[in-house]
Amino acid sequence: MTIKEAQQAVDHWINTTGVRYFSELTNMAVLTEEVGEVARIMARKYGDQSYKESDKKVDLADEFADVLWVLICLANQTGVDLTEAFHRNMEKKTQRDSKRHKNNKKLED
Repeated sequence: MTIKEAQQAVDHWINTTGVRYFSELTNMAVLTEEVGEVARIMARKYGDQSYKESDKKVDLADEFADVLWVLICLANQTGVDLTEAFHRNMEKKTQRDSKRHKNNKKLED
């Protein structure tokens, strides 16, 4: 599935199953919540925090998908073509950082 197809699929789902989009502000709060859930898993799986019993059944891939879903909702609501935005962002990063990371002593092995 392409990014464009994902945007179309979310829009179709919202308009047929979800009734309507939540407001942009609500979706921004939901995005923050979902990113927090990813952070919780990361802190326990890759960081120093120990798992709580309720954390053991969480699925990192599913949480990433929740973040992507809400991000796509916000893009759809605000008229952002994520494919185009991503291409522009990659170009920006390539031009800006073409030597920056290679010259970063902190990244040397």
